[in-house]
Amino acid sequence: MSEGAQRVFDAIDALGQIADPTERARQVGAVLKNLPDRNKQLKELRQAAVLEMLDREGATYRSVAAELGVHFTTVQAIVKGHSSSGTVRPKKRQEGDDAK
Repeated sequence: MSEGAQRVFDAIDALGQIADPTERARQVGAVLKNLPDRNKQLKELRQAAVLEMLDREGATYRSVAAELGVHFTTVQAIVKGHSSSGTVRPKKRQEGDDAK
């Protein structure tokens, strides 16, 4: 794991070391409240990095995937802005399904 990534995890671990439970709950709550926005930011940072990798001469989805240690379809999904595989996306409603 990179030093930068480790610092993020160390900061999360440090939240658990806050002695005062009220302050610990407040601080963890603040992090949780802001996670959706930060998660979106992280996905955008990753997408930009992958696009930059693909801009290199001779780069392909497969070569970038090999470099990142992921499947090439993961690279495709990142480029498209998808955050998960198709297996967990909501299924399209079929005609005749009961509306709830």
